[in-house]
Amino acid sequence: MTEVLKGAHFPTVRAWVEGWVISRNAPRPVPEPWGLRVDVGLPGHVARHIVAAPTPQTLRRLTATLHTPGTWLKLCAPAESVAPLLTPGWAVQDPEFMMTAPLTRDPAPIPDGYHLAVTTRAGVTAVRLLTGAGEVAARGQFALARSTAVVDQVETAADHRRRGLGTVVMRTIAATAASRGARTGVLVATAQGQALYATLGWTLHTPVTAAVLTDRDPGGR
Repeated sequence: MTEVLKGAHFPTVRAWVEGWVISRNAPRPVPEPWGLRVDVGLPGHVARHIVAAPTPQTLRRLTATLHTPGTWLKLCAPAESVAPLLTPGWAVQDPEFMMTAPLTRDPAPIPDGYHLAVTTRAGVTAVRLLTGAGEVAARGQFALARSTAVVDQVETAADHRRRGLGTVVMRTIAATAASRGARTGVLVATAQGQALYATLGWTLHTPVTAAVLTDRDPGGR
């Protein structure tokens, strides 16, 4: 029997997970009574459990049954409300922020000295700003989950920051995704990324607390 309602966040969270697995070439998500599980299968990232509506009951069950180091929780709640419920051995990470935005076909002008490359492979569209020498100055990618574009791996090289390149990448992603039928974008940002995305019209959907099970569990599990 399902323990908890998946919550108002669940449709957006589900779209994010479905797009994320395409973007990362990971296995499809598996439904669970409390949310979704992705069996990533990488060192240090064995699996991730995404909980859209974490409750004390759900977290007690998860922390009692998950014992493999490298297992991750992605909890749609601020750290102050869920971190005290985690057992020893779970390392809480820096805060994250799930954000959404309506998508428009309004690409940004490309600064002098750069050119744009947009490619799609295996359902993932990559947007790159390249220098004249072919170096990647800024990049990002997205995958579609029905009418939602899931934005992922947006970054600007250190030598090319503060030139508006991140804005160009994000607006190009939005315009490209909108041209392919997407109406809404979703992403999970760091605190630093949140500031950039907010200036581009992205708004907070839910805080996200990430925690990873380390091998320092005093219970020896």
